[in-house]
Amino acid sequence: MSAASEKKTPKWFMIVVVVLLLWNLLGVMAYIMQVTMSPEVLATLPDAQRQIYESTPAWATAAFAIAVNCGALGCVLLLLKRNLAGLFLQLSLAGVLVQMYHAFFMSNSFEVIGPGGLVVPVMVVVIAIFLVVLAARARANNWTS
Repeated sequence: MSAASEKKTPKWFMIVVVVLLLWNLLGVMAYIMQVTMSPEVLATLPDAQRQIYESTPAWATAAFAIAVNCGALGCVLLLLKRNLAGLFLQLSLAGVLVQMYHAFFMSNSFEVIGPGGLVVPVMVVVIAIFLVVLAARARANNWTS
């Protein structure tokens, strides 16, 4: 893209992307904490919660990894104003949806966490969708190349 055809990126865009990068980095930390949880720490969890961790299949854990790592990388690419961000954010959304499918339809997570525990998972889905839309908007407005 030539400099003449490039639109100036609005300030709000970069602020929003930095905040969402921090959000995704929190997700990366949560993933690392989950997969590196020692047996001693796992044993301190309530039985129902411990059983969820122990019975989570590898594909659901992989979906978690894809969701948070692609989300963080997608945000970094948005900060760098790269169109490739959209692909990584779509992969992140796919990972989120697979992870949430397992959590709410294949395990008893809802019974364990209760209705109040739905706030964060719903936020995760909404933010993942928002990031995909934001990347598409950035591309359409020539804020990325």
